[in-house]
Amino acid sequence: MPAVRDWGRREYADALSEMRALRALRRRGEIPDTLLLVEHPGVITVGVQGADGDTLPDDLPVVQVERGGKSTYHGPGQLVGYPIVDLDARGRDVRRFVREVEQLVIDGLDAVGLRTGRVAGKRGVWVDDARKVASVGVAIEEWVTLHGFAVNVSTDLSVFARFRPCGYDGAIMTSAERELGRPVSLAEVSEPIVRSWEAQFGTASTVTSPELSPVAPRL
Repeated sequence: MPAVRDWGRREYADALSEMRALRALRRRGEIPDTLLLVEHPGVITVGVQGADGDTLPDDLPVVQVERGGKSTYHGPGQLVGYPIVDLDARGRDVRRFVREVEQLVIDGLDAVGLRTGRVAGKRGVWVDDARKVASVGVAIEEWVTLHGFAVNVSTDLSVFARFRPCGYDGAIMTSAERELGRPVSLAEVSEPIVRSWEAQFGTASTVTSPELSPVAPRL
């Protein structure tokens, strides 16, 4: 039975270490498929495609990671989700899994009144095929997934203008709050995402990691 772990706000390096440890546990069959939900303090992460020589903000930590894609920003007001899923048991269909991850976000945003979708040839979740509200980048090791999605809920979008997130002009980045013209909490988006996770991956149960219990409540 899949699980959900909500870590609240968590430093990226600590969450990354725990995520990798959970991937190993999933590979050994010691935990079920698990969706991690977290909000990070400001950080730039750079995937396996690098940053295209882009100059990244020098006032934020930069972390090289094993996920697909290029550079992106995580920060307050952004809901990040890391599905730890055994694809060996799901037919080893990576493309299907990525679409399922995107669908989690699409369903979550639809529930708060924001219609979104996919754009052919572009990863992530988009508004009107032109503005990117969520990034998706995964890694797969021994057919178990890690990393996942980042939804701009009330994120400070000015940070994206300081580099080229995922290789795009930062001006394409948007948020749920900007699109809806009203305050949107992370909980408003996370709750329907969890329901979508339950529908796509089975019935979820919420647990708290004893190693990394939340240090800030989900607002």
